[in-house]
Amino acid sequence: MSHSFPKLESVDSIVESLATAGYICNEQIATVVYLAAELEKPVLVEGPPGVGKTELAKSCAQVTGAPLVRLQCYEGLDESKAIYEWKYGKQLLYTQLLKTQLSEVIEGAQGFRASVERLHSFDDVFFSKDFLEPRPLLQAIDAEGSVVLLVDEIDKADFEFESLLLEVLSDFQISIPELGTLKGRSKPLVFLTSNDTRDLSDALKRRCLHLHIDFPTTELEGRIVRARVPQITEAMTEHLVSFVSKVREMDLKKLPSVSETIDWAKSLVLLHADSLDEELVKSSLSVLLKYEEDVTSVVENLVDLLYTEKQAASA
Repeated sequence: MSHSFPKLESVDSIVESLATAGYICNEQIATVVYLAAELEKPVLVEGPPGVGKTELAKSCAQVTGAPLVRLQCYEGLDESKAIYEWKYGKQLLYTQLLKTQLSEVIEGAQGFRASVERLHSFDDVFFSKDFLEPRPLLQAIDAEGSVVLLVDEIDKADFEFESLLLEVLSDFQISIPELGTLKGRSKPLVFLTSNDTRDLSDALKRRCLHLHIDFPTTELEGRIVRARVPQITEAMTEHLVSFVSKVREMDLKKLPSVSETIDWAKSLVLLHADSLDEELVKSSLSVLLKYEEDVTSVVENLVDLLYTEKQAASA
């Protein structure tokens, strides 16, 4: 078993490669990705929603040219949706076909036992890979080349599903009772993401490198915005990220994510804005904030926020 992920050979090359894909990261993120590729260990990426956890896996797939295999987790997820299930319809069709050929199959058999043994010889046909429907985990294991496997929002799945993952994460293999143990052809680069909605098991965490991505600094978020919205001016970028940083210090139902900062920046470009003022912010704030009560709270403090932001931007 081997893996090959070009452009992940060093921390510096990862920073540069991800930047070409529009993913601006700091040295800590690049270091963990580098170690994950070299140590062949999964990465558990935790942090608030919208800080770039899922996008990190997508960008790694993009810069390496490896296919992205994504498993979206949810409550009640089981092996039939995550690993494999049998193609029961196809098995039923073949059973009907076998019935029509039954006399030919058992022809020459001496007695009931011999006839049953003849029929048992078809077990390997019905429970073979031809009748197997691979789901994301099995797709990643059975891939001919290296892939990036994304297990997204693992905290939404049940504890029982974590147990299913352990064999995959430890040995990159899957046990199927009818077929035995299927070992991976090549080692994937694995990312698990979590929004911290519940604690994950110690057994799962032991098998992973840990990476926590928090809201970026204003300097890093400014670089992200300029990379994703090249039309925006540098002055507006500074005003924007400074304002968003102050908003995140408030007691809101949902703090604005990086992706929402980018959407707001795109909106301000479309509105031909060159600076932030009260009317502009009020009219476009729904792009940044998703709850009316949060919008109301920010509007009530808008004068102080803009004044503080202007002081920070001019400092």
